[in-house]
Amino acid sequence: MRDLCIFGSTGSIGISTLKVVRAFSDLLKVKSLCCNSRLDILAQQIHEFSPQFVAIASFRSIDAQTYKNFKSTFPHVTFVESDNPLVDVAKLGHDIVVSALVGAAGLAPTIASIPNCRRLALANKESLVMAGDIVLHQSSKHQTELLPIDSEHSALFMLLKGGEADSADIESLIVTASGGSLRSIPLSQMQNVTPQQALQHPTWSMGHKITIDSATLVNKGFEVIEAHYLFSMPYECIKVVVHPQSIVHALVELKNGALLAHMGVNDMVFPITNALLYPDNRSNPFSKFDLAQCGTLEFRSVDKERYPALELCYEAGKSGGSAPVVLNGANEAAVAAFLDKRIKFTDIFKVIEWCLCALPSKQNLSLEEIYDYDSAAKAKAIEYMERL
Repeated sequence: MRDLCIFGSTGSIGISTLKVVRAFSDLLKVKSLCCNSRLDILAQQIHEFSPQFVAIASFRSIDAQTYKNFKSTFPHVTFVESDNPLVDVAKLGHDIVVSALVGAAGLAPTIASIPNCRRLALANKESLVMAGDIVLHQSSKHQTELLPIDSEHSALFMLLKGGEADSADIESLIVTASGGSLRSIPLSQMQNVTPQQALQHPTWSMGHKITIDSATLVNKGFEVIEAHYLFSMPYECIKVVVHPQSIVHALVELKNGALLAHMGVNDMVFPITNALLYPDNRSNPFSKFDLAQCGTLEFRSVDKERYPALELCYEAGKSGGSAPVVLNGANEAAVAAFLDKRIKFTDIFKVIEWCLCALPSKQNLSLEEIYDYDSAAKAKAIEYMERL
């Protein structure tokens, strides 16, 4: 039996993770649940999965009586309450930690988990984008397995670790992108896109921020940086293609010209199952992929005019050091402003580009310096957006 800690249990990845736990209850047990503030969903999860520990990141901002009543409903649960409750939960020790928080908020719990778990199942892209070198160093130092939950990286993991491709034979890694909610909107209308339009993702059901990141392709840029760290590939050998059907999740291009593709249902339970059960291969209790019913599969190159932010991500990744930290911080601030209708959709790219130019570059950042650059990027972004 493997005990789990789930950071972001009430989000889309967390909810899908608990579907996997439910399906494989003979192998998986929830020890800790952590979220930000969605008490209604958290209550249902506590009732069903009986965790030993619970942490609510925003517990101090919840009405005192409401929080007291909530806790009294679960007398057998230990509620972790401190200045950094999620970090303290990470230190309790678990077989598997699922890091599914969104944004820079996921970095500290992820780092704290590494010395205290056997396997880190990573869905928090920002941990590798902001601190890839630190995450890899700590994982190696503590012999903690690092398995990806992103569908694209899970697909690459299975293609590469499954023995189908020898590293010496690999020409490039290819991750696919749906193109997001705005892939068919005329470029002339992009500046008038509303948050409601941008949140209508055609294939995946995700949280608001990641859905906007999918529309800008910043999300795919983050995945390129992740792939660089996870599979030790140079950026020049990591490619992105637009694949609207989201059936092929990733491909490995061999030097002889052959392509190895990973295909499957576009449901996050599959990469999550692999991250939690690997190397076990259990019979799939979820939906089956019917090749005869998948229809036409389309692939096309990325339109740089439609998705200018992707190139910024490549440049930041290649620059390393503070650049990816600034990229992430500026993007977080810009996406929040767009969702709040304070800037236009097309301004997101402008904000990121300006912040990358405005802040000085630095290499070999400590964890403290990463947080400093993250704060500085968000402050610069706000400063710039006030002038738009």
